[in-house]
Order: sequence, then structure tokens, then C-alpha cells
Amino acid sequence: MTIVADEFMRDTTVAEIRCAGAERFAPVAASAAGFGPLLQVDGVTLEYRTGDTIVRATHRVGFDVHAADRFVLLGPSGCGKSTLLKAIAGFIAPVEGEIRLDGRQVRTAGPDRIVVFQEFDQLPPWKTVLHNVAFPLLASRSLPWREALERARHYVDKVGLSGFADSYPHQLSGGMKQRVAIARALAMQPKVLLMDEPFAALDALTRRKMQEELLALWDEVRFTLLFVTHSIEEALIVGNRVAVLSPHPGRLRAEFNSHEFDLGSIGGTAFQSAVKRLHDRLFESDVDSAGTGRAEARR
Repeated sequence: MTIVADEFMRDTTVAEIRCAGAERFAPVAASAAGFGPLLQVDGVTLEYRTGDTIVRATHRVGFDVHAADRFVLLGPSGCGKSTLLKAIAGFIAPVEGEIRLDGRQVRTAGPDRIVVFQEFDQLPPWKTVLHNVAFPLLASRSLPWREALERARHYVDKVGLSGFADSYPHQLSGGMKQRVAIARALAMQPKVLLMDEPFAALDALTRRKMQEELLALWDEVRFTLLFVTHSIEEALIVGNRVAVLSPHPGRLRAEFNSHEFDLGSIGGTAFQSAVKRLHDRLFESDVDSAGTGRAEARR
């Protein structure tokens, strides 16, 4: 497999890593350092049935996620990115290819992969904020009661909700509910935190605030994040690596290195250039993206 980084890598702005068939991508820095990936998605094809029809959601998608990566799956609606997240969580089995975590094949769901969804009703309404965060620890028997509450308080504080620990979900705003969901997920200390468009239903100001808080949490805890979005700007802000998926069925077209961008980059020349580059790759035709089947640096 040949990997070629284009002029954006040399200019240390936006890196695009391409390989044969546009099916498998890997970070140049991690490969050069020789560190093994934490999560491997290897040629994964996913299908599901609707009535009498079998729908192919993704086709031979492959990528590696390393420890402490903020890896973003970016693609249009219907490209299979959420289905892929569910497969990594262990809810769906691939019909082709393999998903490995720490070298072991993913076959079922497990506490080492926790999902945060975009819906606000994912919290049991009869439990307080503190007990919502502690509940998975107790249900999975990861910790005894007192230790579970202690860890829950720690992560409730991390997301800035200590003053609402005894509140119930109906007393919280949408953004606050998402903070509880994130605290609950982080309290399990998973190997990979999976987030499926968690801020999509929020208003613009709250969404921006949640992005800021997520990055601040990552900077402190350094968890491994796999994040799904259809927003180009959000992908560049949240991720240090962005994988672009084609329309249905989802194929991996390209990967971009976006570690230099944050909320302060919005409006800057380099950021806008990166948005355009991602937009062009996201909406190019499958014929254009197929190319010659060889990885080449575009000059």
C-alpha cells in the first residue's frame, strides 16, 4: 500500500492522505512513529434490510484510529456514517471486512465503546443528573455504589454541572442534557467514545459552546473520540483527522489532517481554504473520485 501526502502536508495546513482504490487511509505521523492503531476498520461493508430489499450502507471502508485521536466521519445524509458507528459499537455485524479494537475483533457491544446520540431523551427521566451518570457504572457492575457516585460526581463537575447534580432531565436545557450524556459516557472510561451527531439538534450558539466544551474536555482527559457529522466546519473544529465519505453507499474518499484548527480559526484564510477543499471532495462525483486507482499527489 502506497500513501502519498499532497502539498497541504508540506505546507502544514491541511493534509490529505490517499491510497489505492480510495478505500484505506492512515495518518502519516502515526505510521512514521510506528505506533499501532487502537481501532482498525478494515474493508468493512455494511448492509441492512428494509422490507424485501437489502440496502448497502457502506462499501469496503477502512481506516485506523489511534489513541487520543479525534477522528471525524464526514459525509452527506445516507452515506452510512451512523451505521458504521453502530457497527463499531457492536450493534451491527459487517457482511465483509473486520473491525478490531486493541487487536481483537469486535463482535458485540461492550463498555469499552460508549455511544452518545443526538437525541435529548436518552436520559432516564426519573433519575437525577448524578444518578444518570452513575447508572451505567452500576448496571455494568464496574464499580460499587459509593465509588460509582464518586466517579459520577467527578465527571458531572468536568462538564460544569455540579450545581445541577440533583436536578432531573426535564429541568435541563438541551445542551445541559448533552453534557450529562457526555459525562455518563466518560465516566465509563471507554477505550473509544462514539458520538453520533451529538450537537445537530442544538441551536447555533449552544452548538458552538458544546464544541468548545468538548475540546476542553479532550484537552484535559485525552480520550479517543470517533465523531460523526455532516457539517464541514464542525468536522474541522472537532477533529484532528477528518475522513470524507461518498454518498450512498459510503466509500472512503479521502482523509484530511485538521489538527491545527479550532474555534478561533473560523473566518481565517487557512480555515476557509480547508472548508472549500473538503466541500470539493465531499461533492465531487464518484467518477471523479475514482481516478486511476493509484495514489497520486495533486500539485
